[in-house]
Amino acid sequence: VGYGFRFRSSLLSVMVKIRAHELRGQSKEELMKQLEELKNELSQLRVAKVSGGPASKLAKIKVVRKAIARVLTVYNQTQKEALRKYHASNKYKPLDLRYKKTRAYRRQLSVTQKNKKTLRQKKREAAFPKRKYALKA
Repeated sequence: VGYGFRFRSSLLSVMVKIRAHELRGQSKEELMKQLEELKNELSQLRVAKVSGGPASKLAKIKVVRKAIARVLTVYNQTQKEALRKYHASNKYKPLDLRYKKTRAYRRQLSVTQKNKKTLRQKKREAAFPKRKYALKA
């Protein structure tokens, strides 16, 4: 347990962790630029790993990978949000923007489809209405 703590404290001094809420305010171009910088840094760290660099650089690989994941996550979320706004007024949405729910629930009849009746069924209900009984209390 102690080793992991020392390991983490050395990481924090090397690089400030990228926070998702800070990334959300950035534009698409800024995010892509940051992503490119992080990927370049990761490739340099991997070269240092192969050439036997210091342990601090090896530890930084994990931090950079997580930072790349954060940037991509924020980018993808903003893209999807923009698509949701674009398709909000449309009758049909792309499959990936629809609610997932369950397979059975997606195949279920809609309320209007459930309530539809054939002509024969309507005639039968009109001719033989449901009997109402007065119950003694």
